[in-house]
Amino acid sequence: MKLKIAKLTNQTSHNHVHLPENSAETDAQALSGLLLEELRERLGSLPSGANQVTNRIAIEVGRVCRKSDRIQTSGEIYSWQLTLARHRLKKYLSYYQLGSKRGRVELHSNLSVMIYRHVAPSQSQLKFSARYNLIEDFLQDFYVESLKAFRRENKVADNYTPRRQIELAEYMGFTEQYAKRRIALRSRGSQQLIVLRAQTFAKRQPSDTTLDIEQAIDFPKGDMEQEQCLCAVMQQVRSHLIAQTNDPSEALLRTRVVKELLQYLEEQGHSDCANYLVLKLQDIAVSDIDNVLGLTPRQRDYLQQRFKYHVEKFARSSHWKLVHQWLGADVDQKLGMSCQQWEEFVQQLNQQQLLLLTLKQTNQSEQGIAKTLGCTPKQVTKRWTKVLELAWKARNSEVALQY
Repeated sequence: MKLKIAKLTNQTSHNHVHLPENSAETDAQALSGLLLEELRERLGSLPSGANQVTNRIAIEVGRVCRKSDRIQTSGEIYSWQLTLARHRLKKYLSYYQLGSKRGRVELHSNLSVMIYRHVAPSQSQLKFSARYNLIEDFLQDFYVESLKAFRRENKVADNYTPRRQIELAEYMGFTEQYAKRRIALRSRGSQQLIVLRAQTFAKRQPSDTTLDIEQAIDFPKGDMEQEQCLCAVMQQVRSHLIAQTNDPSEALLRTRVVKELLQYLEEQGHSDCANYLVLKLQDIAVSDIDNVLGLTPRQRDYLQQRFKYHVEKFARSSHWKLVHQWLGADVDQKLGMSCQQWEEFVQQLNQQQLLLLTLKQTNQSEQGIAKTLGCTPKQVTKRWTKVLELAWKARNSEVALQY
């Protein structure tokens, strides 16, 4: 096996060397061994279940390469196998290092962004909360579909369930890749599988479903009202929303920032900016964004300017604490500055701004700060926004949410 691994490694640096074909089983064993060594180097030791995971990677990339005419005629089959295998292993490792809880949040966030615009009928004018909860309902079914596909394609038992951390990472990486598969369409090019599923889901929604979901998030208190809301979908929506507010992890903060920003844009009547954000989060090319939103280059430039303005307003005023907490730049963290930057920043503040900063550091309420300063809460917000603007400049960075 060591000899075979050496040949595979050598192939990546000598692409023009064509290695003779051996049995698919031997190739998979050698590639799996190489992946295990790389996994050991990255983690220091091999997690339980790693051997089965690398075997499945090796078998799958071997199948992909055998089915690709382009790869078969390239003369670089082993190089392609290694490249594809390493790509998959890197994705699995990213979820493994996030851990079970944060990995799930990251996957959920990525898939939510992909289907945000497609999960409801195109003619519907849903509020963010209704659309968000349709996403939750849809993804529960999609995760089940993905697990069935994983069992089928990897030829594991029909009741197989990932339990070890490396197996969970493998399943989450598979689900993300499964969602992004391109499905050929008769009329026009191709589309991602999860988008097609979401569009089908939207067509199946009865006209009164969205109203029911809006009612579900009101969290009724009385026993009679609760009995009227025993629908499984509504219970799922409520429990998920409550669970979301209790997890302080960085990945959850990112999800919360995205959610709050989208909701802020919708509530301010800027749904076009919300749609633009969703597309940007998918890393879609500018030309494709223009086509989806039906924009001319001039209209897109104007939209970008308005989007930037509202993001800055979101980050500096209405949701400054959430954004700064996510960026690691809260008031108890010197607003994200180094010691030297902080000293220079403080020196440029006037006495009123210094007092305001001190009061903010003590976590006093807006009303308490207003009483101390002898002004209204609205004036406190305005003055604090000015302080944050000075802080952004002191850090020499633009106000932008980086995803």
